[in-house]
Amino acid sequence: MTARTAGPARSVRLIGTLSIVAGIVLLLAGAGTWATITSQLAAEKITVSEDASMFAGSEVKGPFTAFAQAQIINEHALNMSEGKTYAELDKEDPTRAVVMNGSFLRASLFTSVVSYGVSALVMGLGVLFGLIGYALRQLGAAPAVVDGSTNPTPEVVNA
Repeated sequence: MTARTAGPARSVRLIGTLSIVAGIVLLLAGAGTWATITSQLAAEKITVSEDASMFAGSEVKGPFTAFAQAQIINEHALNMSEGKTYAELDKEDPTRAVVMNGSFLRASLFTSVVSYGVSALVMGLGVLFGLIGYALRQLGAAPAVVDGSTNPTPEVVNA
């Protein structure tokens, strides 16, 4: 008689292994994206304005500093335009171009903030996939089925 792993248990272990591999790939992709965004923001050498409510004077190279700089850009643009947005300004208003540039800068910074969020989500999913894969591999490590057993299913007794 030889011992072998039952078919369903082998499949569960394979799916677990694939989940672990997918988790590692997701974790690395998320971390790589986070690092790329950080290096690109740092290369721009942006400093959060001194009058910002948070992170004043800090270099923009993370989601919180990018958000803080976007907020203060908005505040400066609204102060310059007397509370009007780009769309509300007259086409001939000389501050319109400055407010438009501020709007573009804010959009770019918010894009980086969203990208940080997506990369954090991907890393979290990587951890989750890895844990699920580990759990599946543990479940698939069922006791071996012995070949040659004479009664593989229990008998039903009619009463």
